[in-house]
Amino acid sequence: MPESPPTTFGDLEPSRWPGERLGLPNTGRGSVGRVGRRLGAILVDWLIANLIALFFGPYTSTAQTIATLVIFALMQVLLIPTIGGSIGHRLFGLQIVPLIGGWVGPWRPVVRTLLLVIVLPALVWDSDQRGFHDKVAGTVLIRR
Repeated sequence: MPESPPTTFGDLEPSRWPGERLGLPNTGRGSVGRVGRRLGAILVDWLIANLIALFFGPYTSTAQTIATLVIFALMQVLLIPTIGGSIGHRLFGLQIVPLIGGWVGPWRPVVRTLLLVIVLPALVWDSDQRGFHDKVAGTVLIRR
């Protein structure tokens, strides 16, 4: 008698690599962006936002701290739908794409960024190395 398909998430077989269940390759172009590239990209974006925010006050000021967060968020929201990712993503060979294909559109970057700036969802990953912010937005960060 053949086995029935899993009915709950806990019954799923583990993936052999991140993105396997999404139909993505293990390595190379189109594979899930790994942790090192992601961290490098977010550090570049945060550094750029910090440098721009210095125009709003000294590094230790509240205005500069708020400006950094706002600039970071604006960079994400504006650059993801226009060039496929932030400056950091592009430098590290990453691109944000919707799981269903096509254009990422304007709402996915807004939802993704709102969740990203509260940090916690970005620290919660699934076996495909997609953060909660990507899962809610229906996106995946892949290698270009």
